[in-house]
Amino acid sequence: MASITEFNPSTPKKDLLIMAVFTAVVLTAPIWLAPIGASYPDLLQRFAIFGIFAIGFNILFGLTGYLSFGHAAFLGIGSYSAVWMFKLFSMNALLAMAFGIFVAALFALVIGFICLRRSGIYFAILTLAFAQMAYNMAYSVLTPITNGETALTLDVADPRIIDRAILGDAKEALPSPSLFGLELTGFTSFYFCAVMLILAFWVSLKIFRSPFGLKLLAMKSNQNRMQYTGYNTKPYLLVAFVISGMYAGLAGSLMAVTDPLAGAERMQWTASGEVVLMTILGGAGTLFGPLFGAAIIKYFENIFSALNKTQLTEVFGFLPDGMAEALASVSLLFVGEGWHLTLGIMFMLVVIFLPGGLMEGIYRLTARVKRKRESGGAVSGGAVQPSE
Repeated sequence: MASITEFNPSTPKKDLLIMAVFTAVVLTAPIWLAPIGASYPDLLQRFAIFGIFAIGFNILFGLTGYLSFGHAAFLGIGSYSAVWMFKLFSMNALLAMAFGIFVAALFALVIGFICLRRSGIYFAILTLAFAQMAYNMAYSVLTPITNGETALTLDVADPRIIDRAILGDAKEALPSPSLFGLELTGFTSFYFCAVMLILAFWVSLKIFRSPFGLKLLAMKSNQNRMQYTGYNTKPYLLVAFVISGMYAGLAGSLMAVTDPLAGAERMQWTASGEVVLMTILGGAGTLFGPLFGAAIIKYFENIFSALNKTQLTEVFGFLPDGMAEALASVSLLFVGEGWHLTLGIMFMLVVIFLPGGLMEGIYRLTARVKRKRESGGAVSGGAVQPSE
């Protein structure tokens, strides 16, 4: 599949401008997303968390071309690790995130070391196999750790050693994740996730601009040629795999912070497939593409899926009753329970006409506008030339 990859020469000023604009856009999301009904905290948190997940996956798939179908395993591992940190030691979100990232990195190191012995479809199948093993083990032999189908949740009687040592006896009510005493709920929780997203994007930007990122991109182009020049590509690929797994662990930890439970459903192959769709839909190998893909899919999942026939009939209320009801019935095939059909059509169109994702469409549009401006300037410039 053809794709575009962002690795353009840049300057510190340009990168600083990118970060400033990105930060402003993320922090003001509750304002500019309000007109489309996407400004409530739960959905905003999902945008941020799955944006982090997609950014991390893009470091592996977008820069190296290695397609993993098992990244949901690290998402689940991050969630389980964070909840265990809550139960055993402290409700501090930073400690839970650090532990989730660390455990996900260890698992990514082991799984990556094994899976990277193969490439192409064989690598993809190996990662899928490991993810499915983790998913099924969470429901069987690892039940004492994962709590099986019931999911791992908090309990008032949990030890929480650090919190009890500092704060004394725990309250009778079930505690909530916090940041040094500040409870992470509602918009406070969103802004915590937003800051993590900004930091994750900044690290991704640095990787894209670094010599390490350039080496990964060269391996994606022709790994054999890199090996002929004397580079041992496996350590670079393994580092990229581990970094990508750490991003997934961070996303899983944040899922536990916003909703303190961990279930094996987060490790299903469908979750791995979802992040693949996000990355391809937005544009693999680009800085912003995976974020666009994550936002679109989560918006469809939470907004389009909630529409029903009554709401659609109200939308077409300006038409005669019979026509309004008919249009509502047809539209219901693409929204509500049929929102997957709309997403599938969109994905199909993008793959056929924009193999580089939505970012390719943006690049084409900006290039066309630029050409028109240049041609228009040339014509007007020629018109004012004095004739001899």
